Amino acid sequence: MEWTLVLTDTAAPVIELRNIHKSYADLEVIKGVDVTARKGDVIVLIGSSGSGKSTLLRCVNLLETAQQGDIVISGEPVKWKNPGPDRVPGDKDQVRRFRTNLSMVFQQFNLWSHLTILENVIEAPVTVLGTERSIAREQGQRLLDKVGIGDKSDRYPALLSGGQQQRAAIARALAMEPAAMLFDEPTSALDPETEAEVVNVIKDLAAEGRTMILVTHDMKMARDVASHVIFLHQGVIEEQGSPDEVFGNTKSTRLQQFLSSTH
Repeated sequence: MEWTLVLTDTAAPVIELRNIHKSYADLEVIKGVDVTARKGDVIVLIGSSGSGKSTLLRCVNLLETAQQGDIVISGEPVKWKNPGPDRVPGDKDQVRRFRTNLSMVFQQFNLWSHLTILENVIEAPVTVLGTERSIAREQGQRLLDKVGIGDKSDRYPALLSGGQQQRAAIARALAMEPAAMLFDEPTSALDPETEAEVVNVIKDLAAEGRTMILVTHDMKMARDVASHVIFLHQGVIEEQGSPDEVFGNTKSTRLQQFLSSTH
């Protein structure tokens, strides 16, 4: 008798969104979206402005509240109260814990201007995680080296280029040792030269097997780093699949139009 070994992934997804709906008054911007990110997945959200990409990303770490649907982080569902349009997270401690575990990198760098780059990186590990300051400084310096600005650790944000500031913001996100990283248009405020610096860092993180959900306008980066691409159109998933499927074997007319407009 021959035996066949079947390997199954029993670990809960790092992030799971089920039937997410989000409205602002009478305007429904997310209309029943499902997304699953397992450990090591790089999910890239693409679509035109107003398609709901950034709103969906902000729903993941509860910066925006979805009025319907489930958000599950590492197998633990968000606890809600006040169902319907008045729904809000029901457990503040859970929200803080989830946000600690889901580091977000924004379009604007959001660095503290009165702190050096190294101080920006270590602030949250020291105050939120309780990491000893000397240990946090060592770890922070290693992360700044990792993103290529270790020699700028004692500089203040205003003295750095946009690309350097964004790399510092990525180092700050990494310092929390998150289960997943969320990127909201991390290169859209940068010129082409500094954009390339940040793209290379993100590529390195993807190659390391970090779990990420990324909103971007950069189709080349999406193709290079994604394990799964989702095209959002008017709040719904119009098409999704591997980069080869989405970019090389496009089925949706809307996606074809969108891709042709980005060239």
